[in-house]
Amino acid sequence: MSDESKGERLDRELGELLQELRVILPGVQVLLAFLLTAPFQQRFAAIPGSMRNAFFAAIVCATLATAFLIAPSAHHRMRWRAGDKERLVRIGNQMAIVGTVFLAAAIVLALYVVTDVLFATNLAVITAIGGLVLFAGLWYVLPMVGRSGREPAGDGQAQESRGASSRR
Repeated sequence: MSDESKGERLDRELGELLQELRVILPGVQVLLAFLLTAPFQQRFAAIPGSMRNAFFAAIVCATLATAFLIAPSAHHRMRWRAGDKERLVRIGNQMAIVGTVFLAAAIVLALYVVTDVLFATNLAVITAIGGLVLFAGLWYVLPMVGRSGREPAGDGQAQESRGASSRR
């Protein structure tokens, strides 16, 4: 049985979520900055319409990723004394997951456009599929492998079995 109270658990979970977002955010911000400045380069005018569409989709995905990944911090700041940390942790976790989906999509789309411009469409498709498989495998499939279906939220024993020992 866990020796931490519900409040301590929520404090720890919120701290872990915000720390994870601190790791992700610089990458998504650099990607978005790159995507927003690329159209102002001279060579960008030579990109065909289909590549412009893929590039625009990458910008949209990077923007959505930025919005979803920053939202938990904004929610925390707006509601920090409201006493609803459990809701904040739950919604923040969901937003972070959605944000990483959009981040992966933005990276794959940008990879597709860059590879197509530098090499060929066939290689761009293969590279994008490879990137998609890589992100899906590392970010979504691997974390779910070996997961038992019996991990209720807030169960200290389940957290201990998952290796959540950062509080020690």
